[in-house]
Amino acid sequence: MSSKILTVLLLLAMCVQLIKPLGYPGLRQRRDFWKIAVFAIVVTMVTVLVRP
Repeated sequence: MSSKILTVLLLLAMCVQLIKPLGYPGLRQRRDFWKIAVFAIVVTMVTVLVRP
């Protein structure tokens, strides 16, 4: 359940980044949304590895 919530939050962050950049270091331009996608993939992989 929490992994689904995290996935939705990361998707929302990507959409917001495309509309109006978040302004965090490394996320100052619209084209930086791919960094959020890479982070989401890494988090998903870690979640799959940690689950029993």
